Amino acid sequence: MKRRNFLQTGAAAAGGAFIMGAPSIASAATSLKFDSYVSDSAGPSWIDRWYLDELEKRTNGEVEIRRYWSGSLNKVGEHLAAARDGTSEITLIAPGYYQAELPVTRGLEWYFRMNRADALQRVCREVYDNFEPLRAEWEQRHRSKVLYWTNWNYAPLVLREPINSLEDLKGKRIRGYGVATDVIEALGGTAIPMAAPEVYPALERGILDGVYGFDFVTAVAYKLHEIAPHFYDIGDGPHAPSAVIMNKQVHDNLPEDVRKVSDELISEIYGGQFSSIYEDVLSRYVDTATAEGVRFATISDEEKQRARDLVQPAQIDKWKKEVAPQAGVDGDAMQSMIDDAIAKFDPEGTLPRPYEISKRS
Repeated sequence: MKRRNFLQTGAAAAGGAFIMGAPSIASAATSLKFDSYVSDSAGPSWIDRWYLDELEKRTNGEVEIRRYWSGSLNKVGEHLAAARDGTSEITLIAPGYYQAELPVTRGLEWYFRMNRADALQRVCREVYDNFEPLRAEWEQRHRSKVLYWTNWNYAPLVLREPINSLEDLKGKRIRGYGVATDVIEALGGTAIPMAAPEVYPALERGILDGVYGFDFVTAVAYKLHEIAPHFYDIGDGPHAPSAVIMNKQVHDNLPEDVRKVSDELISEIYGGQFSSIYEDVLSRYVDTATAEGVRFATISDEEKQRARDLVQPAQIDKWKKEVAPQAGVDGDAMQSMIDDAIAKFDPEGTLPRPYEISKRS
């Protein structure tokens, strides 16, 4: 793809497409901003870096992406508006930070409903493609196109002290995030909302007894195991569906050859790259965690079933009763579609959990 041809295509696509407050498409086609509230080594960032690197590489350098990690361009909670208004062309969105703005998407957030993180990614795509209110929430309300769904792999229950059963969680003060607070409270713990940078010192001072809703990679990267070395697999399934989105005007006006390259990369992410990248990252982090004193453990199958019964279907019913009607959404229809997608994709999931990886050696 020659540079002059690429720029001519971009300029033609831009004709008549400029709106106040959005970047010019001619510029955006060659220079895009990627804006993330997390660091470049956080859980989903490994997938995002692969996509961004390959997009530049496979367009022979004609697409240049400036990367803004760790909230260096927009602060936590500002990224959805930034993508909608064209301040950022591409960004990672964790719906838990936008519960009021993304009520339909909240219907994708739950625990104890499936097993594999790579399957969750495909479930989210299936529902996005087939449930019009979900697409409209992103593409019309927030003027953004979901490039690909991602998630935060798995979230172990991280504790300062070991437990023998779920009964030992009663009264423990555990940091929660989003719908993870439902799990903590259903299991008898006390959910404590807290910003991620405050968690380590809170554990150190004994303000917290544990953490839930931190994905495994980030928990190790934040060194939480230095204070809370007990990592429990409680059978809760994959954690925190999220989305990488692009301003819809920018997306729709990208040169056709660039959009084709992007679409090919996204197909590869769903077709196995997500699992391949994450399994490598999880394996390396398990090795690091083991060497640094993490004690991987699980609870019995009976305890896992008891936990599941405590959380589901109450968690889904709460969304259907309190959120879906306010959003004008048929909650039963959406959750039925999700059930069908889980039945279709979960048996095909392969991404192992950290506890499973730790038992390989």
